[in-house]
Amino acid sequence: MSHPLLDRLTGELGYALVNEHNVDSFVLERPLCLLFFAGSPERFPESLDVAVILPEIIRAFPQFKPALVEEASAVSLQQRFGFSLWPTLVFLHQGRCLGQLSRVQDWDSYLGRIQGWLDALPAREASRCPSST
Repeated sequence: MSHPLLDRLTGELGYALVNEHNVDSFVLERPLCLLFFAGSPERFPESLDVAVILPEIIRAFPQFKPALVEEASAVSLQQRFGFSLWPTLVFLHQGRCLGQLSRVQDWDSYLGRIQGWLDALPAREASRCPSST
């Protein structure tokens, strides 16, 4: 079941909607992207908070192209990206994982972590997502 705050991301803001069939093409066609694993808002109410915060993250870091992961594909893709907490934002560079941020963070944490990942490019080779809370 969807929610108006999640629908706003793909409808009004034009974020991509990805699933297990099209995620590879989305990720590989963009130098920097982020995947929003919201899951079910009924099970993970913090997803709605992250849905409000995400556009602010994109305003601060417009180089990232965002996508919402379809709920039906979220669990299979969760295993692929290796996180355990919901909701999670997965940040990728050239198809490889820079890092992830799970649950709601304070704004300074978002800014600091994301900027740190960007500052480390290309010196740090992105690979498997390091876990984060």
